[in-house]
Amino acid sequence: MAAAHERYDAVIVGAGPFGLLLSTCLARWGYKIKHIDNRPEPTPTGRADGIQPRSLDLLRNMGLKRAIMAHDPAKVYEVAFWDPSKDGIYRTGTWASCPKFIDARYPFTTLLHQGLIERVFIDDMEKNGAMVQRPWTITGFKNDGWDSTYPVEVNLERLDGGVTETVRAKYLFDGEGARSFVRTQLNIPIHHKDPIAHVWGVMDGVVRTDFPDIKMKCTIHSDAGSIMVIPRENNMVRLYIQIASSTDSNWDPRKTATVEEVQTAAKKILKPYYISWDRVEWYSVYPIGQGIAEHYTLDERVFMGGDVCHTHSPKAGQGMNTAFLDAQNLAWKIHAVESGFAQRSILKSYESERKAIAENLLNFDAAYAKLFSQRLPSAGEVKTANADSPTEENQFVQTFKASCEFTSGYGVAYNENIFNWSPSHPARSDLFLSEAQGTTKLRTGRILSNANVTRVADANVVHLEQEIPLNGSFRIYVFGGKPSLNMQAINDFASNLTKPGSFYTAYLYKDLEAISYHEKHNPHSTFFTLATVLNARRPDIEPEKLLPHVLARYRTHIYADDIWDANQPEAKAAAHAKMGFDQDKGAVVIVRPDGYVGCVIRLIEGSGSVDALNDYFGSFVAKQLGRSARKIDGFEQRAML
Repeated sequence: MAAAHERYDAVIVGAGPFGLLLSTCLARWGYKIKHIDNRPEPTPTGRADGIQPRSLDLLRNMGLKRAIMAHDPAKVYEVAFWDPSKDGIYRTGTWASCPKFIDARYPFTTLLHQGLIERVFIDDMEKNGAMVQRPWTITGFKNDGWDSTYPVEVNLERLDGGVTETVRAKYLFDGEGARSFVRTQLNIPIHHKDPIAHVWGVMDGVVRTDFPDIKMKCTIHSDAGSIMVIPRENNMVRLYIQIASSTDSNWDPRKTATVEEVQTAAKKILKPYYISWDRVEWYSVYPIGQGIAEHYTLDERVFMGGDVCHTHSPKAGQGMNTAFLDAQNLAWKIHAVESGFAQRSILKSYESERKAIAENLLNFDAAYAKLFSQRLPSAGEVKTANADSPTEENQFVQTFKASCEFTSGYGVAYNENIFNWSPSHPARSDLFLSEAQGTTKLRTGRILSNANVTRVADANVVHLEQEIPLNGSFRIYVFGGKPSLNMQAINDFASNLTKPGSFYTAYLYKDLEAISYHEKHNPHSTFFTLATVLNARRPDIEPEKLLPHVLARYRTHIYADDIWDANQPEAKAAAHAKMGFDQDKGAVVIVRPDGYVGCVIRLIEGSGSVDALNDYFGSFVAKQLGRSARKIDGFEQRAML
């Protein structure tokens, strides 16, 4: 008989952005985690440092944004572009880092060194009973099926003492970085998108200079070479300098340069301005190529993410941000399966969704880098790119707008699948709304649009998309339209939602009376949170009298759509209008636990709206829905709610 080994829900290897966000989510949701990293301490200096606007949304939704901002990071609102001139360099133009057409809550890039970001996650993990064990490494693993519940055996070793340990786990998650032991052992190749590779030098330091844009992100081309300038926290600045390219006649991928050589190059590039260094915080030289792993998993038990799966140039500033979204995508799906909500087959969608995003990113990165190496835009092109309605879009303008969406993180668009409704989805009701058909402005597989509304409970103006936290629940937004015209549809929706056999009642808590009166987000089920948005003034909404009990129970998730929006200046109910809904009749939006739209349906009288949602959820939940589902004994709407 095999020796007994400690059992874990998950073993996570690597404490970079992918591993830490994944571990933070799973620890919050009650999973037993073994998390190791081969470094003796978190990143002391350097590495990734840019948090893009979409990632800041995510961190806020996790309750971690305030801890990040407490470090007083640099914030980049504009990018400056510099070109050669007869006297050295001159500014060609500037543009917004995240222009208005993106409609971001935080239209800036947040810059803070990775070690401080890591510590925010580690502190949260420790509050929830998890920790990173250091310095440990993985020496072997196998999915041997010996234990069907914990099928993965993992061999670990402590690097500073020779201690070894073998554990069993339901899952092994690999976030080691580009030099992945797990990926190598699985024989998963990296495919490079572009034969051109580069060697970059990167230097963090405190400088003295008369260069006027040293506190801004800059791309500088001169006759002496090129630099990218990134402002940092604590008066630091990061300089990226390309040292070598595979297009060079004497190309050497192992080429290096000293700190002094890079500083000398920087001084030449910045002329007629001067620069000197008080100190250098961190310096590295490394090769960069655009590569992507052939697979992210082979068996839906051993998964990889972050730099293990994709590498690209630093110009895009996407390494940490893409890793965050890899982890978020995987975390909620693992939770849905392990908590009994969804079928195991949904785990296949991690690779299909996230690999497609990485492919798009690498294709964009190649085009972006090529464009910027060919020439810089003129001041007129920069002005055109920032115009609200440019009359003609040349290649630079088009690429600029594409780059803004990608670099901000709002360019993520998951393709149609079991979560992201399309006409080919198994749920075929005529009530589904589609951006392609012009019946809604929301696109499935994209992030829910921002909207300001008034929370009825306390009259606070809030960001609707942030009101429900990242807690593993699907978010059901009932845009109820005008109550005086649409109450029958609202009442019918609630009545059918609470019938035995619906997707909602199938996953009720077994003992509803044990749930705290003060539970805000999940009073009925771990898997759903309801939010109601009405086209009415806040003083006219009295939830207990106006709404059916299933909706009224979510006391802090009832909102008045009464806030003016510059993007919908003529709308009486701007949030309804922003989503593309009839302001009187509304609609229902299902948002995945990661904040991306799953489906949109019309809100109508009768059972049709809930029937359509039963079909949608029935395509991937673990329980059978509908008339043949288990009846809930003694279920009564008022008693339950």
